[in-house]
Amino acid sequence: MNETTSSRFISIDPKQKPLREVHNLLLSGVSPRPIALVSTISEDGIDNLAPFSFFNAFGANPPYIAFSPAYSGKDGSAKDTLLNLEKIPECVVHAVPFDLIEQVSLASTAYGPELSEFTKAGFETLESEVVRPKRVKNSPFHMECQVEQIIPLGGTKGSGNLVLCRIVRFHVSEAVMDDGKMTPDALDLIGRNGFNYYTRASGAALFTVNKPTGQGMGIDQLPRFVRESSILRGNDLGKLGSLEELPNQDAVQQYINGVRADKPTLKYTKLFLHGMDDLDSNPVQARKDIEIAAKVALNEGDLEFAIHVLMALDDL
Repeated sequence: MNETTSSRFISIDPKQKPLREVHNLLLSGVSPRPIALVSTISEDGIDNLAPFSFFNAFGANPPYIAFSPAYSGKDGSAKDTLLNLEKIPECVVHAVPFDLIEQVSLASTAYGPELSEFTKAGFETLESEVVRPKRVKNSPFHMECQVEQIIPLGGTKGSGNLVLCRIVRFHVSEAVMDDGKMTPDALDLIGRNGFNYYTRASGAALFTVNKPTGQGMGIDQLPRFVRESSILRGNDLGKLGSLEELPNQDAVQQYINGVRADKPTLKYTKLFLHGMDDLDSNPVQARKDIEIAAKVALNEGDLEFAIHVLMALDDL
C-alpha cells in the first residue's frame, strides 16, 4: 500500500508515486506561490527570460532570495536560465503583476538558447546598474542579484536546483508607492497555484490580520464551552486567544448592562439580547444565538463584545 487513510487524511509516499503526481501535489498544496520573472544572459550575449514559482525571500540583512529552475521531467535537460547562471552568475528577478501574466506565460515557452524571450514575449528592456542581465521595464519591482550558490537538489529528471541570490540593487516603480510603501492593489501581483490556476493578490482577495499587541493568553485558557463550541471556528478561537486575559464577571455584567442601556441597533447585539432573554425558556437555542452573535462580532472586528458576551455564559 502506498496510500493510507488516517483521520480522514490520505498519506502518500512520494517515492512510490510518479513524478508528475508528486509535482502536482506540491503545486496545488504549496500555493499560492509568488512568481519570479528571471532575466539572465548567456556567454554569447543572448538575453534570456523565464518565470519560476518555486521562489521566495530569505532574510533582509543582507537581502537574499532564492528560486529553483528544475531539470526537465522528460529528458533531464537543464533550462537556459540554469545554464546561463552557471557561466555568468548574475540575474534580475522581477515581480509579476496581473497585466503581464499572458506575456509571462508566453516567456515560459521552451525557446532555443539563440532566441530572447524579451523579444518573443514583447517585453521592453532597461539596462541594469550592477549586473549584466537586462531588466523588464513593464514590471513594477526589480531586484538585481549576484548568484552566490547553486545547490543541486537531486541531479536527475524533475529535480530542482536552488539558486541562492544576494540582492545588490532594488528598483521600484513610483506608480506602486504610497507614503513610502508598496501597496498590494497598486502592485496587483499574481500567485501561482496548481494546474492552470492563479491567484490575483489585490482587490477583494486582500484582508488584514491584527497581530496580538502583547502575549496572548492562548486558546487553552478559554472556557471549555468556548473551545468546544460548534459555532466558533479556529479563526474565531485564535482571535479570542490573542487577548491577554479574560474579563472577570463584574466586568462582564457591567459591559452587558451597558449594551442593554445603549438600545443597540447592530444585528449581533440584538441577537445577543434576544438570546439572553430566552435563556430560561429555551436555553439550548439561546446559547446558540449568543455564540452566533459573538461569531458575527468577531467577523466585524468587535473582539471586546465577543469575549464579554461569551463570558456571560460561563456560569450559566
